[in-house]
Amino acid sequence: MSNGSIVSSASRPSRKGLLVQLMGYFGRRFVIGVPMLFLLAIFALPFLVVFKISVSEMDGVRFLDLITVQEGLLHIKLKFSNYQTIFFNDDLYLRAYLSSVWFAALTTVICLAIGYPFAYFLARSRPEIRPALLMLLMLPFWTSFLLRVYAWKMLLADNGVFNNVAMALGVLSEPIKMMNTPFSLTLGMVYTYLPFMVLPLYANLVKLDIRLLEAARDLGATPWQAFWRITVPLSRSGIIAGALLVFIPCVG
Repeated sequence: MSNGSIVSSASRPSRKGLLVQLMGYFGRRFVIGVPMLFLLAIFALPFLVVFKISVSEMDGVRFLDLITVQEGLLHIKLKFSNYQTIFFNDDLYLRAYLSSVWFAALTTVICLAIGYPFAYFLARSRPEIRPALLMLLMLPFWTSFLLRVYAWKMLLADNGVFNNVAMALGVLSEPIKMMNTPFSLTLGMVYTYLPFMVLPLYANLVKLDIRLLEAARDLGATPWQAFWRITVPLSRSGIIAGALLVFIPCVG
């Protein structure tokens, strides 16, 4: 066999390997990029529409075009008085937005405090009972959101179940105000969005390698140290995903 044929046969696998690497490189980006572009379009386009409305002049009930052409000249009309009203003329809208952010953050923290232990228990439960536990977690989604909210209104009303039971037991002498308060608002949002915190945490914790915790115990770590230094850092992506899934819709 000549040296040329040896070089040619040796170069074929390298070219094939390079082609496989390129296909893997662009394939991964294509698989990730297409859903990301789709989600970006779904989330970005409504914001752009709202931004256009916020800076548009109105003619009755119709929003005028931002860009017009008159006598060969390009005219751009932007109205910023709405933003001036928010930040300078009237602080009602700013206070409402900051209040929304505060309640969303509070709901996210409470959901994390409740959901993390439940997700940890769910991930460490026996594999044969996990589907049943997940089914119990998903059961509220089988009922209309409005029906669940109205059920809480019946429970928290002045003449609702909680007040009537408390007065019957002698705990209260008169009904206490629970509806239309920060308490009922936070309780309703925690009840509604708690599964959105539990599911990402469970998906992350169920993949945790138990051998890491066993190694930590062999090295003298306490259960709390192993949890704080191993479990929590490794579940950080689940915490971030759950926090976003709760915080963003709560602000809305």
